This record gives sequence, C-alpha cells and structure tokens, in this order.
Amino acid sequence: MALKYLHTMVRVLDLEKSMEFYRLLGLEEIRRYDNDKGRFSLVFMAPPGQPEAPVELTFNWDGDTGLPSDSRHFGHLAYEVDNIYETCAKLQAAGVVINRPPRDGHMAFVRSPDNVSIEILQAGESLAPAEPWASMGNTGHW
Repeated sequence: MALKYLHTMVRVLDLEKSMEFYRLLGLEEIRRYDNDKGRFSLVFMAPPGQPEAPVELTFNWDGDTGLPSDSRHFGHLAYEVDNIYETCAKLQAAGVVINRPPRDGHMAFVRSPDNVSIEILQAGESLAPAEPWASMGNTGHW
C-alpha cells in the first residue's frame, strides 16, 4: 500500500486574517471549497510551485466555539526559506511576533493568528549569527 501526503488542516477563526498571514509567509491559494449547506469554507494554500504540500484552512461561517484557546496540541507546520533573517524581518515588520528568534541562523518559530506554531528553517547550511537576531532571547513560548 502506497502512502501519499495530502495536506495539514487547521481551523481558523478569521479566514481573511489567517489567509493574509499565510500569504505573508509566501503561500498562495491553490483551491477553495465553499459549502453553503454545511456553512463552511476550506481554503488550501501552498508555497508557489508546491501544490502537493498545502495547508487546509477550515473556516466555519457561524463561528467555531469548539476551538481550544491554545492550539499547541497540534504541533507545528514547518517551511524552509532561502534567508531566515529576511523572512523573519518581513514577518516582524508586518506585526507577527517572533516567538523563537533565528538567533542561530537556522530555526525560528512564529504563530499564526489562530495560535498555530510555524517553524521556519534556513535552507541548506545555517547562516552566520547576525544582529539583531543573535542577541535576542525568546520573546514568548514555542
């Protein structure tokens, strides 16, 4: 039996705000399904040229009171980037909190508007420690 990865699903409370966050990370909408009868939307977003690696944003139109206040039980999504410092600077400039700064030039963690932990990894070798990141401690829990 062959096994094929399909997607990772996360529930979101504000679809537009969440889509804006994932666009900021560099993902693009590749597919959408709106179900009038079930009153929900599924939006699939993936890195450009990688439709086989999407995240599914599930939005219930009438709210989602079943969402836990802390989505940490989920674990995290992970994305590789060409320059972790530039990526984190772009996210921080847009108001995203860097929960674990890339002080080692290799790994950082941020949170989506729905408290989903996102790991950002440097492609290839780690970058040399650079300011202001090298002197930063944790700014939150990850």
